[in-house]
Amino acid sequence: MDGDGEELTAQETALYDRQIRVWGADAQRRLSKAHVLVYGMKGTIAEFCKNIVLAGVGSLTLIDDRLVTEEALSVNFLIPPDENVYSGKTIAQLCCDSLKDFNPMVRVFVEKGDLSSFDVEFFGKFDVVVVSCSSRSAKKLANEKCRKASKRVAFYTVECRDSCGEIFVDLQDYKYSKKKLEETIECHLKYPSFEDALSVPWSALHRRMSKLYFAMRVIEKFEEAEGRSAGDVSDADLSSVLKLKKELCTAQSLNESHVPDTLLERLVADTTEFPPVSAVIGGILGQEVIKAISGKGDPIKNFFYFDASDGKGVIEDISDSNTGK
Repeated sequence: MDGDGEELTAQETALYDRQIRVWGADAQRRLSKAHVLVYGMKGTIAEFCKNIVLAGVGSLTLIDDRLVTEEALSVNFLIPPDENVYSGKTIAQLCCDSLKDFNPMVRVFVEKGDLSSFDVEFFGKFDVVVVSCSSRSAKKLANEKCRKASKRVAFYTVECRDSCGEIFVDLQDYKYSKKKLEETIECHLKYPSFEDALSVPWSALHRRMSKLYFAMRVIEKFEEAEGRSAGDVSDADLSSVLKLKKELCTAQSLNESHVPDTLLERLVADTTEFPPVSAVIGGILGQEVIKAISGKGDPIKNFFYFDASDGKGVIEDISDSNTGK
């Protein structure tokens, strides 16, 4: 995601004229040369893919080997409603076909495989990796491989459950510029890995930390302990989830009021994405990825939460260097 590369073609300049006026030709050129990988084509990821394809990313690679289900069809607008076009195609293949129609200038590809099966060299082909529909351990492993790549790979995870959403960002050692009045300021941020961020003791976090952060960690822990795939929880699991919450709060010296039972009940009772929230989270994720590629504007560091029940979006900086603030 450096500044080197070919200039925009006349066709690209004409097509992306409006956004070039917003963020400049250099940012558009960087975007048009960037390669993005996404894993897990749920509704939020579909929104994200639409946004960056329309913005003119260089290439987009999709991985999701699942076949279409009623739930997938209800939240992912990239899946055609006509069953006749399915013919054994995976969700990624169907989404690929739809995305190509949004912007023929963007190359869209499909890969097959489980997230944990890809090596460092594979992740190193991309400038941005976005992971969804994955366990806590799978996210950690993918992030670790991205960090071992020969170049900096921006890493994101995104989850949407019911009317709540979470984005995690790891830009590693990141330099960018922003405008302040008439002056351009050069900035530098150091990001912790997914594993390092989650290793920060709960008791060390500030007292007004988003309750969604704790709730998502409880559910992740439960799914992993039970050998479940991401999102595979239901009402029947609520008592076990609440028991685990109690154990984790005790172990982490955190008052249980920071993880309300009512919030966990919402997240467990309905893991299906709420399309309006998917649109919000997918839009913010798209904006953040464009910032990371262009090197312009303050990026999120390092968690973002949104809850439709109060309509608030919250950024939380969770790292050893920022505990207790």
